[in-house]
Amino acid sequence: MALTSIVIPTFNALQMLAGCIQAIRAHTQGAYEVIVVDNGSTDGTDDWCAAENVHVVKLASNEGFPKACNAGLREAKGETLLLLNNDVVVTHNWLPNMLACLNSAANVGIVGPVTNYASGRQKRRKDYRTIRQFHLRARRHNRHNPRRWRRVSRIVGLCFLFKREVMERIGELDESFSPGYYEDDDYCYRARKAGYRLMMAGDVMVHHYGSVSFRREYRLRRMSLLAENRRKFMNKWGVDPRRFVWR
Repeated sequence: MALTSIVIPTFNALQMLAGCIQAIRAHTQGAYEVIVVDNGSTDGTDDWCAAENVHVVKLASNEGFPKACNAGLREAKGETLLLLNNDVVVTHNWLPNMLACLNSAANVGIVGPVTNYASGRQKRRKDYRTIRQFHLRARRHNRHNPRRWRRVSRIVGLCFLFKREVMERIGELDESFSPGYYEDDDYCYRARKAGYRLMMAGDVMVHHYGSVSFRREYRLRRMSLLAENRRKFMNKWGVDPRRFVWR
């Protein structure tokens, strides 16, 4: 079975990271590796990862999301690659269902799930109150069903599965979008220009707390970062990325 490399950037969010990795270990079938990219955390992340035998790529300071992802991808051994936010909780059948969607056709390049917290078409109404209720709800939801797959124009980077051949063809994430925002839109646009289809696996639901560490670190700059990186995207491609949110 092909190996999937799960790359998780993190910064001073040990509790979230621990919950994320514990859920991966409890609910992931198949061959996978976890690579944590530590953006200079000071909360004991490295010690916890060492105790839990988790592979860590250490960055000296907080380099932001795109640079951290690329650092992890360079360490990845898998034929399939997955970027995962540290505040995502995965559950029953999440990876087999996403892989089935990704491997359903040669030109499918990137796949994402549905979730409670995201922009655009991947967002679903939250019909649970606790993580325990989420897992119970997802046990019913995450039943393999290709009829629930949908072709889309973008996948949000919170849980972003793609083939290695995509990266080999279009490259890594564009680090000019650091510390973050629109780097996932940029990657999706590049993939589509290269002829790949993007798919939303509607038979996979994950829980997303909502970019907790990133929003805390950049809360005072969030709106200016969004505006600045949107302009970068438009200058690069001559199109407003917001036009793809609901397509």
